Amino acid sequence: MRCPFCAHDDSQVKDSRPAEDNAAIRRRRQCSSCGARFTTFERVQLRDVTVVKSGDHREAFDRSKIEQSVALACRKRGVTQEQIDQLVSGIQRQVETTGESEIPSARIGELVMDGLRLIDSVAYIRFASVYRDFSEARDFEEFASTVQDAAQNGQARD
Repeated sequence: MRCPFCAHDDSQVKDSRPAEDNAAIRRRRQCSSCGARFTTFERVQLRDVTVVKSGDHREAFDRSKIEQSVALACRKRGVTQEQIDQLVSGIQRQVETTGESEIPSARIGELVMDGLRLIDSVAYIRFASVYRDFSEARDFEEFASTVQDAAQNGQARD
């Protein structure tokens, strides 16, 4: 593994342990040239998946985009990084195990919303407000009331 500090091509693994509910391996490494320490994560990638966006624009599936949007929706909500990692790993697994080489971005958005609904209703509403592109306050209010009704029926939690 190349050192991110000095770009030397050789580093030693000092510690390995499971991460993200055993979906990844966290490795602590040390550069044999400059001595700097850094962490890497190793995950299984079943296949390359292309995301089909609106207007038929295509791009490679990028786990970090989901991580960033979920983290933003969960900001200041008491959702742990472990919960976010588990959600994102689950979505990545679902995307990679569909058997399809292409997936619509709308499907990924729905998977994120399904996961957030189970974790935190406010994060769910935050994500939905961007994902569904609410144009008026009334749209937001109607969506929030459906979430509140579901929460009262025991399907989501604050």
